[in-house]
Order: sequence, then C-alpha cells, then structure tokens
Amino acid sequence: MNMQIKIYFSILVSTAFHVSAQKEYSVSNSNQADLKVFVVQYANQADLKVYRLKYENQSNENSGQWFFTSYSSNAKKKVFFTKYANQSDLKIYFVKYKNAAGWQNDAKMGIMY
Repeated sequence: MNMQIKIYFSILVSTAFHVSAQKEYSVSNSNQADLKVFVVQYANQADLKVYRLKYENQSNENSGQWFFTSYSSNAKKKVFFTKYANQSDLKIYFVKYKNAAGWQNDAKMGIMY
C-alpha cells in the first residue's frame, strides 16, 4: 500500500511540471523586461510563432504557446514589445491556431529558459 502512494505521488508531481504554460507579462518599459520581442509581419520572418492562450494550463513550456498573466509576479518572463526589429532579442509572429505555434529558429530556444 505504501508503494502505491509513492507511485501516485511521483506521477502527480511529474505531471504538475508538464501542464504549465509559458507565462508572460507585458511591461511598458524596456528596462523592466527580461526579454525584448518584436512582432513581425510575416510568419517566415519569426524566430518563434506564438499562440496566445486563454487559460494558463493549456500548454507545455517553451512550445510557443504563451499565457499573458495579469501580475508580473506570476510570470516566467517579463516581455517588452519593441518598435524596431534590431532592438529585440526575439522576433515573434502571432498565429491563429495552437498547432501552428513553435520554434523556427532553434538557436534562440535558450532565451525562453
């Protein structure tokens, strides 16, 4: 019986880490940001295609599926949207469908960890 509890607990803990979205918070000043992003006009220009989630628990982390939090303390990254591409760390394109999200430039994946 004790072994069953240990197995259940380990499954519960391991799944808890796999159901959280990439949580972002949009800041108004670049000096507050962990990450500066530029929204490109076309998908083929982006490093990352992003799908904006309605609910926090809909995605795995670093898959291009972002949930924007209401509070900066709940976010993994504080994001500033730049006006110019050369000021950004990451170029993103917002997609309409969840399955279209993902990395196009794998070299930049480390930015989101």
